Amino acid sequence: MAAKKKVTKKKATVRKKKAQKRVVGPTEKKGKKNLKAVALSSIEEVAKDVYQDARKGRLPNMTMPQRNLANVTYDPKLGYFELKGNMKTRTLDVNSVKTFAQTLRLMSLAQDMVGDDDFATKREAYYVSKNWGEAKFNEQRESDTVLDDIEGMFSVKDITREILRFVPEEHGGSVVGALTVIDRDPETGEAIRSDCSAMGSGAYTIPSAVDHLGFETTAEFVLAIETGGMFQRLNHHRYWRTANCILIEMGGVPTRATRRFVRRLAEGLKLPVYAFVDCDPYGICNIYRTLKVGSGQAAHVNKTFCVPTAKYLGVTPQDILDFGLEDATHPLQPVDIKRAKDALKNDPFFQSYPKWKSALKQMLKMGVRAEQQAFAKWGLNFVIEEYLPAKLKQAKKFLP
Repeated sequence: MAAKKKVTKKKATVRKKKAQKRVVGPTEKKGKKNLKAVALSSIEEVAKDVYQDARKGRLPNMTMPQRNLANVTYDPKLGYFELKGNMKTRTLDVNSVKTFAQTLRLMSLAQDMVGDDDFATKREAYYVSKNWGEAKFNEQRESDTVLDDIEGMFSVKDITREILRFVPEEHGGSVVGALTVIDRDPETGEAIRSDCSAMGSGAYTIPSAVDHLGFETTAEFVLAIETGGMFQRLNHHRYWRTANCILIEMGGVPTRATRRFVRRLAEGLKLPVYAFVDCDPYGICNIYRTLKVGSGQAAHVNKTFCVPTAKYLGVTPQDILDFGLEDATHPLQPVDIKRAKDALKNDPFFQSYPKWKSALKQMLKMGVRAEQQAFAKWGLNFVIEEYLPAKLKQAKKFLP
């Protein structure tokens, strides 16, 4: 399989098999509990408890899960990081009065937005606090942390920050290929169809909320790609048509909207999902791991925002050897070595799979990392003409 010389450009072979059309509608179905009403009642319940405790002379408190890797477990059969159950209690006292007040004010903002069908970006939520006097946030990091705590409190009732009407600033990722996305006009309710194979040189952008979307596809699989450069190359050469697939640009660690979007394609359309990222501890231990099983910080919502069926297509440490990329690598930096060792020691996902432990140890032994673009050593389109076809023939051997 090792490449020995530069590969000349050749026309890729288009699949002849007639594709099967798959269709799935929104996840918002009749009979499903009204999460808007649940969110409002949950906020009211916490506020009443705080009020009653204060009236009776007790110190009000709020209980929420601890959000870190030490408080998660991983069961391969379940498919995602799950909270162990360790909780933390925030009690109103002289040291916590500001954070306590900020928590209540953010909940009040959420109540208004849910009731009015409005929203705020996380950045706007930070600036809203500038009108809260001494309770204002000094940095957005503080408001993000309090918002995550609120989401953690309500996660037992399936309430996410999206339902509370807080949305991220960044877009959710880019999509091209054999997929039609069916959205609706927020004013008229009329269907809006976006053909992801007819975007020209551009791509469909995943919105911050995706559960209201419907999908139609004839694709055979989803390829989730780490870098924008590789996504652009595959799109420019219409790899999605050649391979009959859907390409999704993650742009680093995938956003919650991107993970939910891919999850719906995998679950609703029964499509395999393959991840194509850099061969380095960040690409493997952060980007891929978060896509597949979630994170410790977001363990309270991982069951919704991850893709348990995803498989790791590459780039792997073994690919460096098999495809002759030894002189197209970069030395592992101290931060890379620490990240890989921490994953082997503390991450329940990597500890569950001997193949992943072996791959990470192989990377540490080799002492190098490789980017997706390293295949350009053998030609700009080597990844399209040689690497991906060769890897896809061995899908059963992909890392878990």
